[in-house]
Amino acid sequence: MAKPLTDSEKRKQISVRGLAGLGDVAEVRKSFNRHLHFTLVKDRNVATPRDYFFALAHTVRDHLVGRWIRTQQHYYERDPKRIYYLSLEFYMGRTLQNTMVNLGLQNACDEAIYQLGLDLEELEEIEEDAGLGNGGLGRLAACFLDSMATLGLAAYGYGIRYEFGIFNQKIVNGWQVEEADDWLRYGNPWEKARPEYMLPVHFYGHVEHTPDGVKWLDTQVVLAMPYDTPVPGYKNNTVNTMRLWSAKAPNDFKLQDFNVGDYIEAVLDRNLAENISRVLYPNDNFFEGKELRLKQEYFVVAATLQDIIRRFKSSKFGCRDPVRTCFETFPDKVAIQLNDTHPALSIPELMRILVDVEKVDWDKAWEITKKTCAYTNHTVLPEALERWPVSMFEKLLPRHLEIIYAINQRHLDHVAALFPGDVDRLRRMSVIEEGDCKRINMAHLCVIGSHAVNGVARIHSEIVKQSVFKDFYELEPEKFQNKTNGITPRRWLLLCNPGLADTIVEKIGEEFLTDLSQLKKLLPLVNDEAFIRDVAKVKQENKLKFSAFLEKEYKVKINPSSMFDVHVKRIHEYKRQLLNCLHVVTLYNRIKRDPAKAFVPRTVMIGGKAAPGYHMAKLIIKLVTSIGDVVNHDPVVGDRLKVIFLENYRVSLAEKVIPAADLSQQISTAGTEASGTGNMKFMLNGALTIGTMDGANVEMAEEAGAENLFIFGLRVEDVEALDQKGYNAKEYYDRLPELKQAVDQISSGFFSPREPDCFRDIVNMLMHHDRFKVFADYEAYVQCQAQVDQLYRNPKGWTKKVIRNIACSGKFSSDRTITEYAREIWGVEPSDLQIPPPNIPRD
Repeated sequence: MAKPLTDSEKRKQISVRGLAGLGDVAEVRKSFNRHLHFTLVKDRNVATPRDYFFALAHTVRDHLVGRWIRTQQHYYERDPKRIYYLSLEFYMGRTLQNTMVNLGLQNACDEAIYQLGLDLEELEEIEEDAGLGNGGLGRLAACFLDSMATLGLAAYGYGIRYEFGIFNQKIVNGWQVEEADDWLRYGNPWEKARPEYMLPVHFYGHVEHTPDGVKWLDTQVVLAMPYDTPVPGYKNNTVNTMRLWSAKAPNDFKLQDFNVGDYIEAVLDRNLAENISRVLYPNDNFFEGKELRLKQEYFVVAATLQDIIRRFKSSKFGCRDPVRTCFETFPDKVAIQLNDTHPALSIPELMRILVDVEKVDWDKAWEITKKTCAYTNHTVLPEALERWPVSMFEKLLPRHLEIIYAINQRHLDHVAALFPGDVDRLRRMSVIEEGDCKRINMAHLCVIGSHAVNGVARIHSEIVKQSVFKDFYELEPEKFQNKTNGITPRRWLLLCNPGLADTIVEKIGEEFLTDLSQLKKLLPLVNDEAFIRDVAKVKQENKLKFSAFLEKEYKVKINPSSMFDVHVKRIHEYKRQLLNCLHVVTLYNRIKRDPAKAFVPRTVMIGGKAAPGYHMAKLIIKLVTSIGDVVNHDPVVGDRLKVIFLENYRVSLAEKVIPAADLSQQISTAGTEASGTGNMKFMLNGALTIGTMDGANVEMAEEAGAENLFIFGLRVEDVEALDQKGYNAKEYYDRLPELKQAVDQISSGFFSPREPDCFRDIVNMLMHHDRFKVFADYEAYVQCQAQVDQLYRNPKGWTKKVIRNIACSGKFSSDRTITEYAREIWGVEPSDLQIPPPNIPRD
């Protein structure tokens, strides 16, 4: 095989990385050297790779700043309706390469860095991921910011600047061990602190009802310090803002209590206030009712709403009225999107400001609040729904509790008038859940307080209407919508898979990068021999590159011509990594039973983090690593089967593994995965999907044709029928010999000889209380995997299916998703207007 081009040589051939004009290259070099000089003057006289990274980051940042200022100026002058995307998570990953891509600077930087004797890719690897999210929900927020900027919307992401993001995962003796993610250790070149916009946030205290209104008194104050990060659109000179709040103690913290004996103690106690933004809660699809988490939720909401109202009041056309108390036009100028229920306190907080502070009457305030807010639901799993104890609210947010009670009372009066005597309906629809511990159902609060409620894939939005919020749907059907999730093709194709992006550009031009539906133009090429060859070649190069990465970083050697079978996502029972494990064990047993037979070689890669308190998820990781220990060292198996656990799966690792995958596993029990977005990334990057009819898989099958995915298993209706009948795992165990063998091996300690009952909790769960029906889909899954093998033996047939999938993935761009939010929820139109770049004088 011919020696592949070096990455540097390959990158120079890729047109979509922007032209490296001589002027641009010289300018980047000059700027880089200037930044490097200032770094070194301050500190040392020998530069480290990190010095080079910061010099380049600052060089690229310089290109953003003029556009950033100009964009914000443009908004101030035009005063468009502003979109506020509120989320407790923004899973941004790395910023350097994304910024170069969106500014069209990649080739200029590449060439300049190359001329200076450095390697761009090595510098990119130095950057820390901004891991301010757990998984899908946080990464969705990041894709949405990219699309909102690319579509020219006046949008702001608001969240928390966690000092420690999602933990770093280490695997020690096959078990997950967590390490703090000190991502700010070396500083963050992309953020700008804005102390002039610092705001107070109040907690605790008590409420007094006085003749001149309601007062929330004797509160403890924490300051919210904003840090702004620029969000560039793709080649349109728009740069929006993500504003993340950091908690700061006021200088008189604990010193206002006169005769404080211990000044030192009081200063040390500042940490208590500042702990609010210390760390991201590492739970995905699970509610843990901790007071610190409720403080985080109110902290981001209170700071953000003050900021929104300040901007509304000071905007050029905000209000003609001298004391600025006219909030009539507020919903025409402000849209607030709640990313799940985590920022649900926006609803009572906006009411508190309007009623208590701005003296708007209740009914008017409620109308304004509903018109302004919209809520996105992300899960139907009951354990994920936020249900806060009333007692915690009473202590922490006493005024908000009163407001929630008032909202609920009016809501229940309305329901009672429509359904007289239906007390069970009132109980079901109340925001307050009665019981030994009274709780506030935040999802109910969101549905009542929003003008639009959406699910994130068609099947999920139907489940939302027909089960989770059935009563609310009967009350106001027009409120419920679907907005199928999407991913940004800039990061998830152009940035992570430049070889494939360029192969596509050669055939259909560059427009698909901002209109992904144009990938349909590839359909006529599905039988084009040269194109088939090019697509297969790009995949093989990506696999070779990822193999080299695994060998270098993890010292594991894999067969790059094997099928790369990839299952990466958070570890959760509903995502059924255990079903994958049972298939791997079955394959292993088949090879052992008939070693002379020809098997399709596979490298099974499983990756993802388990919430630190989720015992079963951590045990699943241990099972994967233990199966790997046996399979990978069995000489009979050789390199026909390898099992790799991908340690510390995160955005920057996804960018490497997804372009190299052949098979994408999306195997959640039907009706449990709201949408999924990893599924879309694999489809766009030339992997085929094995999956259930769940989440967005349903729409992927619809777009590409079900025959171009490997669909298997129970449908939602079958799962419901099985629940009615009663799921009996033992039935399958007794009927299917290969399943029995696999389960018995796990149970007996075949994969854990030094600790034979290591996995008894897993087996006990699978046999006696498996909510996600792993055994019910085992037979169909194993048969479906045999069809995968069969097609993989025919490389051309496989690649044709790959091309069909890529050509049909256009729907799954977050540009399409955001266009739908804009028109159908926010009431704004995307614009392709180019703001003039900073070097062109303004009109």
